[in-house]
Amino acid sequence: MLMINNDDVKQVLTMEMTMDALEQAYSEHVAKEAVCRPRIDIRIPTQDPQKLYCWGSMEGGSVSGYFAIRMKSDILYQQEYNGAVTEEKFCIEPGTFCGLILLMSVNNGEPLAILNDGVIQQSRVGADGGLGVKYAAREDAEVVGMLGAGGQARSHLAAYMQARPNIKRIQVYSPTKANREQFAAEMHDLYGIEAVACNAPEEIYQGADIVAALTDSAVPVLDSRLIQKGQHIINVGGGNIPSHDVMDRIDVYLRFGNATAPWGLPEMALQDEYLTYSAEPQHLTAPKLRMHGKRGHGAVIPDRMVTLAQALENGGTARTSADQITYSERGNLQGQQFWAVAGRVYEEVKKRGLGHKLPTEWFTQDIRN
Repeated sequence: MLMINNDDVKQVLTMEMTMDALEQAYSEHVAKEAVCRPRIDIRIPTQDPQKLYCWGSMEGGSVSGYFAIRMKSDILYQQEYNGAVTEEKFCIEPGTFCGLILLMSVNNGEPLAILNDGVIQQSRVGADGGLGVKYAAREDAEVVGMLGAGGQARSHLAAYMQARPNIKRIQVYSPTKANREQFAAEMHDLYGIEAVACNAPEEIYQGADIVAALTDSAVPVLDSRLIQKGQHIINVGGGNIPSHDVMDRIDVYLRFGNATAPWGLPEMALQDEYLTYSAEPQHLTAPKLRMHGKRGHGAVIPDRMVTLAQALENGGTARTSADQITYSERGNLQGQQFWAVAGRVYEEVKKRGLGHKLPTEWFTQDIRN
């Protein structure tokens, strides 16, 4: 068995590999060769009324050989920064995080690897954005407008460049001037494209073909009044989904798919991207964080929805005209992502002799479970 840390993952995982793995996983899901469930969160108040414990997990597997469960253990809290409310997290102390992927063999049940999820997490979310661009943005898309200049911004732009190699300009805004300027300089050096650090958020929309909000804001950040015809919209963070005003502007909604229902329980074929179970003791007060007490959203505009399977049937595009405003999101297929990407990483790590070996017998026993 292998322990595969983020440094190992960085050495082998490319955006091309991530996007290919996710396309395969989603295709196997459509063919009923793979299965997953929605993410499940368990929330428990802590002794600090400003903080909340959250356990999150998602799982899935495929006849192609792998099963994985991704687990994370977080302390959640909100803070205000430069006038924006953000949702923050940590494990043990600020700056450290606990996210693990347990990878198993479907063929004999063997535990194959434990992986840190950090690099894979950023890459798989960016890859979803890239697949949205591939199947819903205009073919001639050249300009990206971006709100946010962190890790997700970096992974998303890598995916956009993979999906549309003809991108030639990025215009980015982040509330911290130094962050947006550093990001623009890095992207210029990395991709050889024009990169502009904008002084106001409204500037990122001007002339953009792809508009991406990639922030840790607890509230929506996209401005419906500034969205233009033909743009493709992507939203990560920012209150989980764009505001109703933004969604009213969308002509085509690309949703990759939904997890299937359990046997004999068709009523449990939920579209929610996560389910939350919460302890609510009378003697402890929990902070009211983002989406507190609310269901995870499902298909937000079903009357304008196109699935990835339908886009593939339509010649590989969700749009039917260049003027349409499109929006893409994954759906509740997170569980498909981790077996697919972690499986590819495991194969490459083994091939290169990376990772740290752990005795497999530490994880098996002779007592029937």
